[in-house]
Amino acid sequence: MKKFIETIKNIYKIEELRTRIGYTILLVLVYRLGCYILLPGLDPEVLKGGISGTQEGLVGLLNMFSGGAFGNASVFALGVMPYISASIVVQLLGMFVPAFRKMQMEGESGRRKMNQITRYLTILILAIQGPAYVTGMVPRNAIAVGWSSFTFNLVSTIILMGGSMFVMWLGERITDRGIGNGISIIIMIGIVARLPYALVAEIGQKVTSTGVGGPLLLVVEMVLWFLVIIAAIALVQAVRKVPVQYAKRVIGNKQYGGVRQYLPLKINAAGVMPIIFAQALMMIPMLFGRYDATRGIAAAFSSYTSIWYNIVFGFLVVVFTYFYTAVTVNPTMMAEDMKKNGGFIPGVKPGKKTAEYLDNILSRVTLPGSIFLALIAIMPALANVFGINNQFASFFGGTSLLITVGVVLDTLQQIESYLLMRHYDGLMKTGRLTGRSGM
Repeated sequence: MKKFIETIKNIYKIEELRTRIGYTILLVLVYRLGCYILLPGLDPEVLKGGISGTQEGLVGLLNMFSGGAFGNASVFALGVMPYISASIVVQLLGMFVPAFRKMQMEGESGRRKMNQITRYLTILILAIQGPAYVTGMVPRNAIAVGWSSFTFNLVSTIILMGGSMFVMWLGERITDRGIGNGISIIIMIGIVARLPYALVAEIGQKVTSTGVGGPLLLVVEMVLWFLVIIAAIALVQAVRKVPVQYAKRVIGNKQYGGVRQYLPLKINAAGVMPIIFAQALMMIPMLFGRYDATRGIAAAFSSYTSIWYNIVFGFLVVVFTYFYTAVTVNPTMMAEDMKKNGGFIPGVKPGKKTAEYLDNILSRVTLPGSIFLALIAIMPALANVFGINNQFASFFGGTSLLITVGVVLDTLQQIESYLLMRHYDGLMKTGRLTGRSGM
């Protein structure tokens, strides 16, 4: 504890780091304030409890990513999800379309072009999602007297588009002048904002429980939650190090290369995207509930705690983990870059053989990573089955836990780098944050 307090003092001593953290906190507060500002023309009394049906399925996922703004009919209701969707589309185009692949290879100028295309695509997605949200999610009886349906839809769509672009701007400002990745921090803050309410509800449920061992069960839950967090950190941090030897080069009177480095291949290179894709597909069986022939199938998948739901959900997570890893990690490109820089894997020929070697390693490490990710994905359902309330159960795994863990670790890494540059010890001297050297 003494070491931790000393580290906090060191953070305060570094003016740039102190300014960046303060700037980040200020913009986060602006975002959280905007999440409670209703769209104009809505009756706050009617929407006092929020929009119904925003706690489960894909809609619940959108509400979580927006920090509750989606369910509150706020000006930030669409949040950063349109930007994330546009980023995914542009990233996929970079894998399959030669023109986008060429832009990716152009360095900083190519990155600026890709960002500009992503912004334009975000506006296009907002132009579709904005009217869909206003007409499909906002109840008609919540529109205040004096507002026509057309006027409300038009004004709300424009404000939703502006609000989402403003949130995107906040994220970019945090990335440039704050600490951590701005978009990721905004998503994480929206998730963590629900934690105090969920924790208080769970504590109240266990303390006031008339059954045997209520408080003891609460202690067991906290221990299990801690162990799940540790497991999620291990999943995010785990890498397979592939040794890479660089040939010696003599330029003038200096020698370059000749050192052995490691190429880190992440066990879970896909992140949380497989869970998001799988959750989106799990909504499809619900569409067939109106037909007699398929009503039984819809009923089997109607509850996220059912056995069939979790079996199919876990299988889809494994499949999408392989798919997204294959799309985002290109062994052929890595082998070509390694060859251009004079690097090679000991015992493996450069070029095609190196690409095949890396592809085999990725296939092997992705299997345990995908299974582990599937277990993390179904943990909220298991927690709910064992008596934990729905709100707190969502923090036992799934997107909530993985996003929070990933963003916190990334932010800690940046703070750590500032401390080490000023010759201070890191946040945890005995820890193992990825990227730390010489500790």
